[in-house]
Amino acid sequence: MQKNADTQKFSQMLNKVPEITLYFWIIKILCTTIGETAADYLNTTLNLGLNGTSLVMGALLIVVLIFQFRAKKYVPSIYWLAVVLLSVVGTLITDNLTDNLGVSLTTTTIVFSIALALTFAAWYATEKTLSIHSILTTRREAFYWLAILFTFALGTAAGDLSAEKFNLGYLNSLFIFAGLIAVITIGHYVVKGLMAKGHKYQSTNAVLAFWLAYILTRPLGASIGDYLSQSPDDGGLGLGTTNTSFIFLALILCMVIYLTITKKDQASPAVQK
Repeated sequence: MQKNADTQKFSQMLNKVPEITLYFWIIKILCTTIGETAADYLNTTLNLGLNGTSLVMGALLIVVLIFQFRAKKYVPSIYWLAVVLLSVVGTLITDNLTDNLGVSLTTTTIVFSIALALTFAAWYATEKTLSIHSILTTRREAFYWLAILFTFALGTAAGDLSAEKFNLGYLNSLFIFAGLIAVITIGHYVVKGLMAKGHKYQSTNAVLAFWLAYILTRPLGASIGDYLSQSPDDGGLGLGTTNTSFIFLALILCMVIYLTITKKDQASPAVQK
């Protein structure tokens, strides 16, 4: 009876996180782009200011996370809304530190790298795994969302650092981060191919590749957002934060509706048992 109860609990918690498919990475990059452009849109275009925008988006994030934690299974609309809001709030945290408090991008990049490393260390020390396929408890889910918040804040700082402080430009930064993700992906499959099936380090390889790629999609998305929205004089295409934000929000909405209907990013009951 205890074994059946544990299995049922595992399935319920696993259902709260989507399967890692191509859809996952596409929406993730779209969300990270929204984090960059939506924060700028609310801050400057709607003239809410950094403090006002931070308060509004922070409150919305808390409400959505309450729904996410209370959900009994993975619900695409709630999950991806939480990711979008975390992307915006992560961007705002970095922007507040750099713009309001005068903290340098180099410092924020280092600080959030340490914060993320400490989050992973605490997560692993208490749960003995960093795999998103084994988020079986509320505590693991809390570590999961905290890690995601820090990846967004870190990605914002690192993306701005490369594009602005190092003067690489938005397009060059985009290619750099896309190239790094490609290297990680290739490296993951090479290592996977060299290992025997069921090798004890297969899981470690997959977890490491996932989190490295997840971290880098944030500065990649930020670079895409800046390149599309910023003026040609600043190295962008000049679409503006309003157009870029609504285009990407529409794309996210269409994909989430599609996944809600098709359930292509959800494990089948047979896999979960």
